[in-house]
Amino acid sequence: MNYYIESRVTDPAYNLALEQFVFDSLDRANSYIMLWQNHSSIIVGKNQNTSAEVNASFVNANNISVVRRLSGGGAVYHDLGNLNYTFITDASTDNIINIAVFCKPILEALNSFGVPAEIKGRNDMTIEDKKISGNAQYIRKGRVLHHGTLLYDSCTEMLTKALNVSDDKIESKGIKSIKSRVSNIRPFMKNDMSINEFWDALKKHLFIAFEMKEYCLSPSESAEIQKLRENRYSKWEWNYGASPAYNIRKNRRIEGCGNIEILLDVEKHGVIKNAAFFGDFFGNSDTSELAAYLSGCRLEYDDLKLKLGSINLSRYFHNINEDVFISLLLE
Repeated sequence: MNYYIESRVTDPAYNLALEQFVFDSLDRANSYIMLWQNHSSIIVGKNQNTSAEVNASFVNANNISVVRRLSGGGAVYHDLGNLNYTFITDASTDNIINIAVFCKPILEALNSFGVPAEIKGRNDMTIEDKKISGNAQYIRKGRVLHHGTLLYDSCTEMLTKALNVSDDKIESKGIKSIKSRVSNIRPFMKNDMSINEFWDALKKHLFIAFEMKEYCLSPSESAEIQKLRENRYSKWEWNYGASPAYNIRKNRRIEGCGNIEILLDVEKHGVIKNAAFFGDFFGNSDTSELAAYLSGCRLEYDDLKLKLGSINLSRYFHNINEDVFISLLLE
């Protein structure tokens, strides 16, 4: 039996928890198809270094959520102009790392709307060689979770800025995203639709293609999803701390303080192993003391704030406040 599950919740941590719950806990005799949206967020691939994928200062200033997913592949930007789809079914030699199997019904729907979309490359759907959809898979115990994005009427300027990382030198073992030219679907529609009308039209197409029944989550199932959201997808340890080890070098000029060059050696799980500070700033104490003090601290705002709260930072850097220094470490 094919079941349809719709999420009108736009919290990315909840929706990724919902995907995992459906994959792990619902009856494996059935297949599941989902449509869902997230508010402004970056969804990072399982094997990626989050710090190397996001423009931290832009993300923080614009309240963009950052959440790690179960599947591999590159980071993608979501907003309410983007619609996401998920297929969960038994894995086979035909559908493992074969996006055409899952994208075909989506592609047929788009073509029926007058959109000249096609499948290109390893995991993309495109229009005129511009990416409109990225796809990824998670495979475990004979089941496959295949999900993808549909850039319908997304803010491409926000997408570009949120995923445009700084010029800092980051050496990481994580999988790096491949930058692609992107396009929205809406300008190519034969008949213009709002995002909600597009959602309804795609849903109708999928119901015809798969003869689905709608699945309604029980209160106990919803509670389990919330628990998974809280214990995994809302946690820094998963979204940032699960990144592979990396080294980063950044150089900043702070008005009134001077030039500061920061070298960080970050272990797996996002813990500072070594640090060093160089530049033309003034200070009364050796910054190697500060570097040793930060060793073992998570590269995360609350931990850094707590750690630095018990020392006098001006001993090492004249004319810099704690929050500015933390932003230097994190951005």
